[in-house]
Amino acid sequence: MHLQFFPSRQVGLYMGKLFLTRSFAVLAMLVLVLMTLDLLGESGKILEVDGNGQGDLWRYIGLRVPQLIARFMPFAVLLGTLITFTTLSQNSEVVAMKASGLSAHQILAPMFMTALLVAIFSFVFNDRVVAPATAELKRWQDVEYAAIPRESGVKYNIWVREGQDLFHAKEVRGKGNATQLKDVSVYLRNRGGLRQVIHADSGSYQGDVWRLENVTSFDPVRADGEERFEEVTVGKGITPDRFQYEKVDGDALGFLELREAIADLKLSGRRTSNLEAIMWHKISGPLSALLMPLLGAVAAFGLARSGALFVRAVIGMALGFAYFVADNFALAMGNLGAYPPLVAAWAPFLLFLLIGEAVLVRTEE
Repeated sequence: MHLQFFPSRQVGLYMGKLFLTRSFAVLAMLVLVLMTLDLLGESGKILEVDGNGQGDLWRYIGLRVPQLIARFMPFAVLLGTLITFTTLSQNSEVVAMKASGLSAHQILAPMFMTALLVAIFSFVFNDRVVAPATAELKRWQDVEYAAIPRESGVKYNIWVREGQDLFHAKEVRGKGNATQLKDVSVYLRNRGGLRQVIHADSGSYQGDVWRLENVTSFDPVRADGEERFEEVTVGKGITPDRFQYEKVDGDALGFLELREAIADLKLSGRRTSNLEAIMWHKISGPLSALLMPLLGAVAAFGLARSGALFVRAVIGMALGFAYFVADNFALAMGNLGAYPPLVAAWAPFLLFLLIGEAVLVRTEE
């Protein structure tokens, strides 16, 4: 039995290279096919805008490809793992390594190290390339692939909740006491029911209240028609900074930028658990590459004596895809606030780490 954790340098480089080339080959194939299908659906929307041409199609591809790479990197690593183990098993190379005294963990060690490098690359790529590309693509899609207007400081579709009441402004201009609201709607509620709807053309901050002008009021309980007023004051205690908030898109920010945005939201008293789950998943997501050699090891170990190579590969694929389902489910629960952020981001990773290790130890060690 070899005492060192890694096999020989030659065997380690051979297995790492085999695993890496197959994983990136699968990733390239997936991205090429999926990008082609995606472009078929979006090219019509892009080209129907006046002034758009072939260059805009390439622009879309340049912004969309990083998203596809980030999303399907773990899938590619899983399939690359299964292909590598299947090849080694078919050629009896695993049997030869075990006959030389290597344990299952020693055989897997080079692939773990390679997967760690892939995880580091994936984290940096997501942080520096995918997040900015996602932000730009969403801005472009918000204007339906037309020219993106320059930043004007105007905010759109801002919602503010005060107790049970809801305030909505289609446009917010200015800052501080000079904040101006356009096309304002106020929904006054009582015990969960709507008691009054107020709509105004504009609103301004006066003292500690908001003065609405050209007001229309409607009582949904009595339903006796609309009432009109020149001005109405509402929203006592709602400061102008409450209307400066824009929704933070966790996918469009890097790890450090998202952490700063969460800190700012906490200072303003806003709920951040969904964003915290996304922030921690920016680490646990790339690290899922480390799980793939462990979950796919059943393709080389465990049932190897039965010779049912296809069955072993299917079992490894099922374990990998079960992890992706659990990971997406936990993240969705974290976004809804049902799971704490750390549980949503890390629980599937730790659970399947234990499952993979238990299967490997039970069958081979």
